[in-house]
Amino acid sequence: MSVDGVSASLGETLSAFVAQLKTQGATVATAESLTGGLVGATLTDVAGVSAVYRGGVVVYATDLKATLAGVPDDVLAAVGPVHADTAKALATGVRERLGATYGLATTGVAGPDPQAGIAAGTVYVAAAGPDAVRVRKLALSGDRAAVRRASVEAVLRLAVELMAEDPDHPEC
Repeated sequence: MSVDGVSASLGETLSAFVAQLKTQGATVATAESLTGGLVGATLTDVAGVSAVYRGGVVVYATDLKATLAGVPDDVLAAVGPVHADTAKALATGVRERLGATYGLATTGVAGPDPQAGIAAGTVYVAAAGPDAVRVRKLALSGDRAAVRRASVEAVLRLAVELMAEDPDHPEC
């Protein structure tokens, strides 16, 4: 079941996330690679999200991960664009550069072919807040569209989890 192309599960996660942001008086920014702006587009489907969504960057090219999202060059040189450390740096960098309370990031290989020896469906999502950063590695299956949709849902779920653990906001 879906509403406006969003699955019921994702819709519930999205609603919970935006409600938590509003309750906290918090904001969010996004840095996206494999999702190509789909996280931002999904967020902006929610009426009233302009009160909490600062904006985002699509950093598909590796050099843009550094110049636009603030991933240190040494991280990219050491581990490459698809790695937990890169996802962490993307989330932290976009949070800082866009002046948001929380930063969300996606990076990975949507497929159908492997990239630089990394299997299609390998995805890292990250959520950075004022006091913590969480990163999750995913091994997704399906076509490019399915991998991208699952990545959006995963990063939003991760953000909800991070916000729920924030000791300064026990009501979440």
